[in-house]
Amino acid sequence: MRTTLNALHEPLFMNRPDQSRLFINNVLLPRCGLRPLDPNSEKFAYFNAIERCIFSLLQEKGEIMEENSHQVVIEKWEGGTPHSGRVFAAVFAHSDDLAIFAGGLIFKLISEGYTGYFIKTTNDEMDSYDLSMAETVFRIYNETVEVTSFLGLEKLYSLDYKNHYLEHGQLTEIRHRLITLFRFLKVDTVISFDPWGHYEENPDHYITGHAVEQASWTSGRQLDLPELTDMGLAPKFVTRKYLVARGPQLVNRVVDITPVAEKKVEAIKIHKTPVDNMLRTYMDLHPGEKIEADAFIRGEFMRKADDKYGVAYVEKYHYIDETASFSFMRDDKNSVG
Repeated sequence: MRTTLNALHEPLFMNRPDQSRLFINNVLLPRCGLRPLDPNSEKFAYFNAIERCIFSLLQEKGEIMEENSHQVVIEKWEGGTPHSGRVFAAVFAHSDDLAIFAGGLIFKLISEGYTGYFIKTTNDEMDSYDLSMAETVFRIYNETVEVTSFLGLEKLYSLDYKNHYLEHGQLTEIRHRLITLFRFLKVDTVISFDPWGHYEENPDHYITGHAVEQASWTSGRQLDLPELTDMGLAPKFVTRKYLVARGPQLVNRVVDITPVAEKKVEAIKIHKTPVDNMLRTYMDLHPGEKIEADAFIRGEFMRKADDKYGVAYVEKYHYIDETASFSFMRDDKNSVG
């Protein structure tokens, strides 16, 4: 989304900056119900406001899917431990994906009785600003162990494929490794990337999403990897899926993370190496702008939820629940949940 919006607003400032700022503050932002901002003293908030405004205008034009066009369930916190005995696996490509995309949901599920695991598909060797690959892998591994413990997860499983180089030719191998872990851990629920989210540029994300999608149902079939049954790993369907995307997707569930919003911020801060990479890259793209890590994290990953949800912070997902009844064709009943 950032690249698309830069392409829209940067030309405005290139030739007639004063007129562009007048247009943005006097026409664009008021159109979206946002107050005028000073691009010099409030640059980070200024560009975030432009981003939110353009996004809402595109929604109005129907160029981005509007969540109100279908049912959106707001998942609130439940008292007690109604999910005791259930197991989830958070399967992401990179260390920082864990807290950024699903930190709040993970806290929630564990508080409600779930046992959780983190399965990371790559080795993260590319995700630093000025470190060697070896030092990057070392630091991020230690950070990942720390955040796994902080979130309350039982264990980290790292598949260690080369960062940024997951390929379609590896899908079968990754799927088989996931099937093995899903059966061994008796996974009921997965949290991962939406393989059908739009405009995802990172192959690690969409390949991981496709592998999870395939493994979730093949792990429960009798004739897929039958040798695992002989090893004592009985078939086990993964029937609930929370799928996340960076770009537009069919959002049908938002999870209230307000009770753990600050804990999610602290979890993201544990990912020191990738956050430093993102922050310094942002600074390179915005010369002269000064922003601290805390403000960057809150501005990028902890924006206030839309008022229509009635809560302060949410995480958005496409949720699939196939536990109610077996259905070959998914409909609103078993995809919205």
